[in-house]
Amino acid sequence: MPFYDLRCKDCGKEFNIRASIKERENKEIECPSCHSRELEAVFKSVNIISSSRSDSGGYSCSSGCCGGSCGF
Repeated sequence: MPFYDLRCKDCGKEFNIRASIKERENKEIECPSCHSRELEAVFKSVNIISSSRSDSGGYSCSSGCCGGSCGF
């Protein structure tokens, strides 16, 4: 089952919940604060961490400004 980041349209509470796709589609998920079922998805940034490619001839950011993923 996937996790969803949701925001209640009624009270504004943001929360994360594990639920089936069917539960989300059928509006079976409730806000933990006000129990409303009027929810919207919240899209948050995703951080992907990978090993440096400098050993294999790739690029690696030496300044650390981007976490090594900028290709420099």
